[in-house]
Amino acid sequence: MNFNDEIVLENERVKLRPLQNEDFDYLVSFALDEPTLWQYSLVSAKGESGMKNYISSALKARENKSAYPFIVYDKVADRYAGSTRFYDVQPGHKSTQLGYTWYGKDFWGTGLNKNCKFLMLEYMFEKLAWDRVEFRADNNNARSIAAMKSLGCTVEGIMRSHTLRDDGIRRDSIVLSILKDEWQGGLKEGLQGRLGVR
Repeated sequence: MNFNDEIVLENERVKLRPLQNEDFDYLVSFALDEPTLWQYSLVSAKGESGMKNYISSALKARENKSAYPFIVYDKVADRYAGSTRFYDVQPGHKSTQLGYTWYGKDFWGTGLNKNCKFLMLEYMFEKLAWDRVEFRADNNNARSIAAMKSLGCTVEGIMRSHTLRDDGIRRDSIVLSILKDEWQGGLKEGLQGRLGVR
């Protein structure tokens, strides 16, 4: 993965492009109007200062070559919907995590997330030919866990008292993953069928 490249992932439903400081204007309304979006977040973007810090932190991680954050544009709604990223990027192990994903509530249950994840998984397993994509979530975040399972992720286990949430509460983290062999062995086709992607 070349962090200096502008990676754009796109299909007829959604466009993911590199996050930049100027995107604050597109995302700040979520920080102001939807505070519950950050309930399970390790890095809250609540309020104007929260969103500025969120974007700054994401861009610093890209500079450090540990993450590649995107802003998500919903082509059907003709609106910016949220953000997602590759992180814990490990080229030597051909492995990355996919997360820090959030969307405004208007975009929940619309198929937007599955389209984003399809494009990101396709990029990692086909463009880069990497071997593993990992997902993590607060073990209390039933909605997020259900979304990951619906992609075809395999649950690997629970890391107990794994890390601190933004509110200072320790969380148990669930770990899930998809492997390249699974992607090539039918998972891609199953996801394509549900999305109507060719």
